[in-house]
Amino acid sequence: MRIGIVGATGAVGKEILKILDNRKFPISELKLFASKKSLGKRITFKKNRYKLNLISKKNLENLDIVFFAAGSKLSKIYAPICEKLGSYVIDNSSAFRLNKDIPLIVPEINSGAIKKTKRKIIANPNCTTIISLMGIKPIDNSNKIVRVVATSFQSVSGAGNSGIDELIHNTRFYKNEDKIRKNVFDKNITFNVIPKIGNFLDNGFTEEEMKLHNESRKILDNKDISFSATTVRVPVMRSHSISLNIEFKKSFNINKIKNEIKKFPGIDISDNIKKNQYPTPLDSTNKDNCIIGRIRKDFTKKNAISAWIVGDQIRKGAALNAVQIAELLVM
Repeated sequence: MRIGIVGATGAVGKEILKILDNRKFPISELKLFASKKSLGKRITFKKNRYKLNLISKKNLENLDIVFFAAGSKLSKIYAPICEKLGSYVIDNSSAFRLNKDIPLIVPEINSGAIKKTKRKIIANPNCTTIISLMGIKPIDNSNKIVRVVATSFQSVSGAGNSGIDELIHNTRFYKNEDKIRKNVFDKNITFNVIPKIGNFLDNGFTEEEMKLHNESRKILDNKDISFSATTVRVPVMRSHSISLNIEFKKSFNINKIKNEIKKFPGIDISDNIKKNQYPTPLDSTNKDNCIIGRIRKDFTKKNAISAWIVGDQIRKGAALNAVQIAELLVM
């Protein structure tokens, strides 16, 4: 396949390259795109050195699949151009996620949606949505869910390389207020948590919180299920965590739920309170699978459970999910 990557120098772009190599994705030609500041630089892939290109209609010609990992602004301009040129687009931004005619894909959950569309643009969901649904979907298979209350604990790498840099810088200078940066986050992220990701909307929720509600319902193809989220940025370098409270229509068997999770691809269980086993963000960092634990009945509500899920948002939350979509296209 002739592959293009827009945003090849960013955290997700670099991870896509790594995963394409690890999974031995068939590549006959590779074209990498980045901003002007990266011109003249080269990236090594499979012992070959590739120059970085500026994005343009001409440079996008003759590609089979183009990964977009550079924000919604570029995606809105160039993804339709790629589609007209005959390329498939796998877009990591929010630009097309809620378009009715564009599939929003988590391969373990709704891969069949690709075959139902005539479009060549395929949207990659929000990282928190993907990680949450990797636990929610097998639970829903076991017993139909009516409502999910979620609180996310999202690492700084969810804001890209600049988010990582700001945490490192502010940690180094945390005693010197004059050197504290607030370029990426509204408040100092060091030794702090920030309950705001994205802009506030008229309903009081943030953009990130509404993504979980809207995207999850589209992926699950279920408008009856509701998601109420609070998304929080935390001073963790990599991997997101989400606390889930899940309400069912009917009574449930918790062992049946755990067995359904064990059968589901892409998720592991770490859940043994007698052995003090539960997952943390570090446990999932640089791992393909999400990990779920702390699965327990909610003693305050008849048909509900609580659970805790972690996942590497650069891998399964972005790059891995994108490459898995590409694998579906070449099957």
